[in-house]
Formats: sequence, structure tokens, C-alpha cells
Amino acid sequence: MKILLIEDEKALATTIQKYLIGEGYICEWVSNLIEAEDKIGVYEYDCILVDIMLPNGSGLSIVEQLKAQQSPAGIIIISAKNALDDKIKGLDLGADDYLTKPFHLSELNSRVKSVLRRRHFGGNREIIFGEIKIIPDSKEVWVADKNIVLTRKEYDLLMYLIANQNRVLTKSSISEHLYGDEIDQSDTFDFLYSHIKNLRKKMLEASCPDYIQTLYGVGYKFSLI
Repeated sequence: MKILLIEDEKALATTIQKYLIGEGYICEWVSNLIEAEDKIGVYEYDCILVDIMLPNGSGLSIVEQLKAQQSPAGIIIISAKNALDDKIKGLDLGADDYLTKPFHLSELNSRVKSVLRRRHFGGNREIIFGEIKIIPDSKEVWVADKNIVLTRKEYDLLMYLIANQNRVLTKSSISEHLYGDEIDQSDTFDFLYSHIKNLRKKMLEASCPDYIQTLYGVGYKFSLI
């Protein structure tokens, strides 16, 4: 899952980013409103963590922009301000949650997981798709009664495909989700082909139907057969 952190306190941002990467997320960081606007204007994210007090404006304007462009990203406001009016305004604008500094990183992780479940999977703690069952909190994947061992990238790929089931996903969008925006500099999708091939092989070996449809020259679609 891909997260954008908008936070101007460098020490805090570094700590949060390092923690979330350690938890298996792709986490990108920007420190001001202009950089944040550039990011959300070009790239898609699963969750956006936004501070209200930024050097060149209010983080609430980012919430407004995301809602105006109908972004599917979950939004969590993080701020040192504990004022009720800021919290209400943020939630009224469409933010999913509000976390007041200081906070424990484990609580932030829990809030992120909750937002992602609500946004993509109806809040369910178990995700069912055909023969596949996923338990996100423990990152377990099952086909029928067989536990499938996936690498982190294979797991992230599967989650992204299921979260976007029945949609045509370009190779570029999947690659950005798995590796972040820097993947734009790559001129090959060999790494993606490898992940798709390995994920498909493991699922087929567990007698799972092949839900991954290859659309040559475009990308992939994940759907029931």
C-alpha cells in the first residue's frame, strides 16, 4: 500500500516514514503545500497523512483538493492542534480520521490499517475474493485451506489487484504502487512481469483459478472467471 506523508517537521517525518516502510508500506514524504499539490496532482495513493500547519498554507486545503478530484485515497489528519473546530472542519471536508500529536506509531499504523480496510474492503478484517482469503493484520493469504507464502511485493501486488478488481490497471500504475514514484525513471517493466509470473505460479500451484487477466500492451485486470 502506498502512503503520502505531508509533514514539515523533518525529525518526526523521518521517524514516521522509517516506521511505515518497516511495516511494509511504500511511504513518500513532502514537507510543504506546493510539493503536496504536485504529488496528488500526478500520482495516486492509498492513504494520505496530512499535517494542518504547513509552512505555506493549511493542510486542510489538500483535503479539499483530494475531494474535489474524487480521489479514492484515505485521509488522516495529523496535527499538534487539538482544537475541536479544526477536527470538525477536517472531518466535514471528508477526512477519514484525525490524530493529535504526540501519538504512538503503533496507533498511527492501526489507524492507517482501519482506513485502508474501510476504503477498499468495507471494513472487513478478512478479505474474500473467490477462492482467496486474506487476513491483512497478519498478512496471511489462503487458498481454500492452504496457506500461501508470498514475498512482500507479491502480497502488495495481490492486495492492489483485489482492491481494484474488475478495473484495467496499467503497468505504470501497478509499478508506481509497488515501488513509488521513482519508478518513473525505469524504462522496463521486467520486475513487474516477474512479480506477476511468480504470484500467478504460487496461486495456480494451490489450485486457485487464474484471476489475473493479461491485457497485452496495456496491463492487467483481476476478476472472477
